[in-house]
Amino acid sequence: MWKRLILALMTLPTAVGAAAQEEPSALNMTRGVTEISRDAYDMHMLLFWICVAIGVGVFGVMTWSLIRHRRSRGAKAAKFSENTVVEVVWTVIPVLILVGVAVPATAILLKTNGESPDPEVVVDVHGSQWKWEYVYPDEEISFFSNLSSTSRDASQLDAKESPANAPNYLLDVDNPLVVPAGKDVRLRITSDDVIHAWWVPQLGFKKDAVPGQFNNIDIRIDEPGTYRGQCAELCGSGHAYMPVVVEAVKPAAYTEWVAQKKKAAAQEAEKASAPYSREVAMSQGKKIYESACASCHQTNGQGIEGTFPALEGGKITTGPVEGHLKIVIHGSEKNPVMQAYGDQLSDREIAAVITYERNAWSNDTGDLVTPQAVEAAR
Repeated sequence: MWKRLILALMTLPTAVGAAAQEEPSALNMTRGVTEISRDAYDMHMLLFWICVAIGVGVFGVMTWSLIRHRRSRGAKAAKFSENTVVEVVWTVIPVLILVGVAVPATAILLKTNGESPDPEVVVDVHGSQWKWEYVYPDEEISFFSNLSSTSRDASQLDAKESPANAPNYLLDVDNPLVVPAGKDVRLRITSDDVIHAWWVPQLGFKKDAVPGQFNNIDIRIDEPGTYRGQCAELCGSGHAYMPVVVEAVKPAAYTEWVAQKKKAAAQEAEKASAPYSREVAMSQGKKIYESACASCHQTNGQGIEGTFPALEGGKITTGPVEGHLKIVIHGSEKNPVMQAYGDQLSDREIAAVITYERNAWSNDTGDLVTPQAVEAAR
């Protein structure tokens, strides 16, 4: 009880301030919206005020000593040493401070690593170059979360819009992670290629996404809202283009969102089963290209000189189809920045985006790549 009282008294002023502004501070740690983040923030502020008190005490005594015992006042240095009282005092006080800090810190660590509640919602979080995929196994829905087109366009060379005019520049996505507020949610975080890190400061944790293993984290967001973060691991050249956006909504709104997602997935499945034609392939391929490819090769297919090759008039997009299929399905052996989409897209989606790339802009190969050709090339 006394530990909680100390924490409450020490952090009350800043807690009130943080609650009043409800926005992450540019000068201080974020208080956050989960119990973990609030505990971490309170512990941080407790240590901060202890450091402030120590600093004021130490520098206050030093300042007083310099003024009080300056030479112009005729002060003479004392010649005593090994003062027992002083040595006991400067030993006991730090010990008391350390114990006073260690006890609440240990209590928070034990609580943080305590037994997790049974989750009401489970989401598998997959990191890949350079996007996040969210899979809801119980609801049977999944989707990719890419950098928003507004941020992407503003980040291009010779962009028409300034990044300053893009809302939430590099911190916005096309499909945010949606979770119900007030419910226990378990995130099972992993990676499909290199090591990433899923980080939202206001949720109070950063968790590595490591290929071949799931790192679990349990959260419970009490208040609905939108919370933003980024990949916190230097995962490659597209590292800055992996924002994380979490929307916590009321349970009723979450149920409605799940229903809409399922309906949209059913409509996409119906489209995917429609007769495959050049017109259908170009329409579907354009949508996939703008979602998965435009960040590097730009919407106009011009690429970025010296970094990402142009697809308009490129050797791959206008050369033999076999080479085009190989690099989209398996990635590039020479340039690991070009990722493999074989495990991320279906045969039909790959066929559509390749068809689009071979016939968009000034490319006019006339090729219609079929899903059967993709299946054979895998």
